[in-house]
Amino acid sequence: MRLLSSLYLPLKQPFIRKRFPCFFHSLSLSSLFMAPAFEDNNSETLPSSFSSGSDDGVLHKSKVTVVGSGNWGSVASKLIASNTLRLSSFHDEVRMWVFEETLPSGEKLTDVINRTNENTKYLPGIKLGKNVVADPDLENAVKDANMLVFVTPHQFMEGICKRLVGKVNGDVEAISLIKGMEVKREGPCMISTLISEQLGVSCCVLMGANIANEIAVEKFSEATVGYRDNREIAEKWVQLFSTPYFMVTAVQDVEGVELCGTLKNVVAIAAGFVDGLEMGNNTKAAIMRIGLREMRAFSKLLFSSVKDSTFFESCGVADLITTCLGGRNRKVAEAFAKNEGKRSFDDLEAEMLQGQKLQGVSTAREVYEVLSHRGWLELFPLFATVHEICVGHLPPSAIVEYSERKPRLSLLEGSTQYY
Repeated sequence: MRLLSSLYLPLKQPFIRKRFPCFFHSLSLSSLFMAPAFEDNNSETLPSSFSSGSDDGVLHKSKVTVVGSGNWGSVASKLIASNTLRLSSFHDEVRMWVFEETLPSGEKLTDVINRTNENTKYLPGIKLGKNVVADPDLENAVKDANMLVFVTPHQFMEGICKRLVGKVNGDVEAISLIKGMEVKREGPCMISTLISEQLGVSCCVLMGANIANEIAVEKFSEATVGYRDNREIAEKWVQLFSTPYFMVTAVQDVEGVELCGTLKNVVAIAAGFVDGLEMGNNTKAAIMRIGLREMRAFSKLLFSSVKDSTFFESCGVADLITTCLGGRNRKVAEAFAKNEGKRSFDDLEAEMLQGQKLQGVSTAREVYEVLSHRGWLELFPLFATVHEICVGHLPPSAIVEYSERKPRLSLLEGSTQYY
């Protein structure tokens, strides 16, 4: 496809090939080991959203707003802004909604971002792009936008969606970079579903092995877009995020991609306990393997449409590895274990993350609620144990003692297909 060729053309430059020779060799074998970005339908016609969409010849341009301005939200804005300047199908300006804060200097965070082109609190030292405009007014930030990128802590999303009901355009497409889920009386609700149902819009997801600070300094990384039905929209999201150092592919599996990004934070908490107790790399590898197994089983129990191949994309095993090695959930869980659970996660979060939020602890609680309600606790010993440790019912050392237990597979008909 001409579109995808143009997306990855910068990656064919000699200096990139020299740095990643094995990567480019593997591209020729991609059909054997991973899902391609999209299947080729023998058509070289670009989707209508990329061309002069109206009959009068006026180019239809998409306007992008990023809802969120933390560490990852700021990096996402940087990625997007570099592409909106380059691609004629997008308006240059990228609005970024900022939850307003007053900095120690007395200045408003929004004013500092717009004056310095830098989020000095959550992404210091990185220029976002002169076409990024910070806006503390949520309704004004999304006004006129037809592409919304949601990237906030998941526990704030229900309130944000309620504020946006009736405030977004009817032709809006959304994508969620949020890792987490809401647990309601009727069962778990993925954030993409929450967005779709409350705002009446289609919502894709983007997840992957994406430590924000590394992407901010343009170290090579990958990500996965999960889409439901509309391949053209997925292509547009791939185009909006892709850069020479940030390769994005798409798979038709919204729930699988989103659950990978959600559940890996629970496993990262477990990996942090292992590090804090100095149990070693073998133990950590075992925890990661058990965690991946439980991620896959839990996902497929909730949504039968989840594809096994999704767990081999960047959003799956790659994201699990990088989060268990270097993410904030692992870091704070390590400190929790070193303090023998005597300091709360709330205290450690406030001390160590400078305003950023953990996702793993709240996700572990939400997963535990689902397991308890459905009678699945014995099937997921790692997930259950992480929550029990986080709330102080078990010591950090229980992560190995309890995770060793084999789940009672007989409780689940056909369980061997999941484990």
